[in-house]
Amino acid sequence: MKTSRYGHPDPVDRTRFPVDEWAWTETSHSTEDLGLTETVFAVANGYLGMRGNVEEGRDVHSHGTYINGFHETWQIRHAEEAFGFAQTGQTIVNVPDVKTIKLYVDDEPLMLAMADLEHYERRLDFRDGVLRRSLIWVTPSGKRVRIESQRMVSFEQRHLAVMTFEVTLLDVDAPVAISSQILNRQDGEGEYHLASAAAGEGMDPRKARKLTERVLEPQTHWSSERRTILSYRCANSGMTLAVAVDHEIATESDFEELSHAEADLGKKIYRIKGKVGQPIRISKVAAYHTSRGVPVRELVDRARRTLDRVRDDGVDECFAEQRRWLDRFWSDADVRVDTHPAIQQAIRWNLFQLAQATGRVEQSGVAAKGVSGSGYEGHYFWDTETYVLPFLSYTSPRVARGALRFRYLMLPAARRRAYDLSQLGALYPWRTINGEEASAYYAAGTAQYHINADIAFALCKYVQATGDDDFMLREGIDILVLTARLWSDLGFWLGQGEDRRFHLHGVTGPDEYTTVVNNNLFTNVMASDNLRQAARWARRLAESYPEGYARMCRRLDLVDDEVAEWSECAERMYFPYDEGLGIHPQDQHFLEREVWDLAATPDDKWPLLLHYHPLVIYRFQVLKQADVVAALFLQGQMFTMEQKRADFEYYDPITTGDSTLSSVVQSIVAAEVGHQRLAIGYFYAGLYVDLADLHGNASDGVHVASAGGVWNSLVYGFGGMRDHNGTLTFDPRLPAHWPSLEFGLRVRGHRISVELRCDRIEFTLGEVDAEAARVEGTSIDVIVRGERVTVRPGAPTVVALDGQGPVIERQLGSVPLVGNKDEHEMLHTAGVPVARPHRRKRGEAAS
Repeated sequence: MKTSRYGHPDPVDRTRFPVDEWAWTETSHSTEDLGLTETVFAVANGYLGMRGNVEEGRDVHSHGTYINGFHETWQIRHAEEAFGFAQTGQTIVNVPDVKTIKLYVDDEPLMLAMADLEHYERRLDFRDGVLRRSLIWVTPSGKRVRIESQRMVSFEQRHLAVMTFEVTLLDVDAPVAISSQILNRQDGEGEYHLASAAAGEGMDPRKARKLTERVLEPQTHWSSERRTILSYRCANSGMTLAVAVDHEIATESDFEELSHAEADLGKKIYRIKGKVGQPIRISKVAAYHTSRGVPVRELVDRARRTLDRVRDDGVDECFAEQRRWLDRFWSDADVRVDTHPAIQQAIRWNLFQLAQATGRVEQSGVAAKGVSGSGYEGHYFWDTETYVLPFLSYTSPRVARGALRFRYLMLPAARRRAYDLSQLGALYPWRTINGEEASAYYAAGTAQYHINADIAFALCKYVQATGDDDFMLREGIDILVLTARLWSDLGFWLGQGEDRRFHLHGVTGPDEYTTVVNNNLFTNVMASDNLRQAARWARRLAESYPEGYARMCRRLDLVDDEVAEWSECAERMYFPYDEGLGIHPQDQHFLEREVWDLAATPDDKWPLLLHYHPLVIYRFQVLKQADVVAALFLQGQMFTMEQKRADFEYYDPITTGDSTLSSVVQSIVAAEVGHQRLAIGYFYAGLYVDLADLHGNASDGVHVASAGGVWNSLVYGFGGMRDHNGTLTFDPRLPAHWPSLEFGLRVRGHRISVELRCDRIEFTLGEVDAEAARVEGTSIDVIVRGERVTVRPGAPTVVALDGQGPVIERQLGSVPLVGNKDEHEMLHTAGVPVARPHRRKRGEAAS
């Protein structure tokens, strides 16, 4: 059903998942929600990710170990072909799994679903990035066994995963066997696959496609007493992979060990004469290396070097350096809400997911699910630039730069795609891994040209936040020029004189329930900014770096007249506006459609995309996610407060929230215009979207963009920060029941701590980079509700606040509110499409 406007502040079962501000903990095992727990307990670093599957390898929803960008390709087969349709599908590959460690006591296997567990706890610690599990198992013969395990994907060493598994007999000696494996599961299924719960079963376009052919072709396998190595090549994409594992045992008990390797399996088996009170500790260290085509022998050598370093430094040092890395992350990224530990816990889980999705991407993209699951096939969308890059730009600038370089390196493919669509410039793919368009449904895919402007928006925000003009002038400028060139070629002019306007037809905005329209407001607003920024930076390059400008002009065939055209297109872009209703229509003909009555829609028909044909949905005023409202946030300087409120109150009642990208944006704009109850309700809906599985698809992986949206909701929404015109401004909206909100920002080499309370906002200037101090000075200016404030090193700069903005008490109804009036004045009848059985007319003969 529609996401509740008044989301519950804590929808989690706290008898099973207790509150801990620095960890997510499970105190009892259940097979009822394996998909959810495998996602929320996943460990990753942006390059390598491991789902929270249990060590025993059984009782599983979907096994998963993923490497960012490691994919297989396949031919997209359209039922009816047409020129320019996407041809090459891409799907992230489930790489060989090293998580499995099976335990046998008296030759009886530990199987959690049937085990008699005297004690159970699983805990993902946000401070050190380690997943720990502790349990006491009473075997079928009554012997008590303590099992302690740890699992970590290293932030410090990108290719490394570390696991430990410790077994202690508590009351009786017994034979113990431990079988540690590398298993090429390939399609996500193992010998204990549960068909009823498996990922991908049932129709859902958000799930990954299942590859029916063999994907990983074995190249080599090798094992020694300590080390096992397997290597593969993807059958179609040609990508290569090597995985190597070292094992070490520490125990005073007698034991023997066996090693075995074959094409799709590596095993290390320990047989121990277990003694009471003598721990048996297994250390398992894995290294993954991948390439777009480097021979596997080179990858094997790299994997050996990775493991050799761990052998020399020790496993304990791996855990120590992980803690140091996360200490640095939290010093920049933490957001604190006082006296609300459950909210604080959920905030930190979301921020930790951003670290796990981005920490070591290093010039790769950030997939919609990071590397926590196979949802959306591991593809990169606009989500990264719109929801995640703002967080990275202000907390982890180096990571943001790498993600933007990934888009720069994608330009050759984007230029080819523009050519396919008979356009100049570059058109970024709507969904991709390797740079080629992978969306087979163009109406809700390729037609979303706004991705060009979204990438340009993120680029300019990054440069504004960091002062990294060098990146813009050397590489970023190519993104701006080629995306602006596409807009000027895609659009056309209508009208004369002062009425002459630039129009964009045949596009789709963020709302995928309305497709291929004329003058989608979001697209036009974002495109105008793209054009304006391209002209601005081209002129700056010409003035400040004439030699660089000349090289760029030769490289991109740019002439001065083209730059002038961009400025004119930006200034005269057509923005739909209805004077009678006082709102911006989502597109030129949006208001001509019937309104969908969401309040009357049966609960079993949600989300709409899984229960109604697209053509049915397209006929109505109904939104999958914020569209106009997203424009109000991202380009808020282009709208008045009155326009923002009118637009929000019109579109909010007809926004389904079927997309997890919606609630966080609705929260931000609701806070700004004064709907404070809606703002906090939508914030909760975004905060717990995965932790409470509010959309029923957390099993496919973490909603990374929604996690980024949580940071946006806190900083832009409740913190009231805006960065539209090169200067940080603040107009806070602290929720009434929150005593404070604290967050940090990195701005042009300065570190600023912001503390918001009901009656004041405080800024503290931390360390300043030497280069930033030389170029920018040791102070920084911000604007608080129109007043310029200079923040200097030393004591906090305190600005008094008179309240937390407007507060609108009236609730919104189930149909759009027009003109901020107390009563709805709808021009159309609201309805819900219903399938009806055919009935013969009176007098009609039966056949």
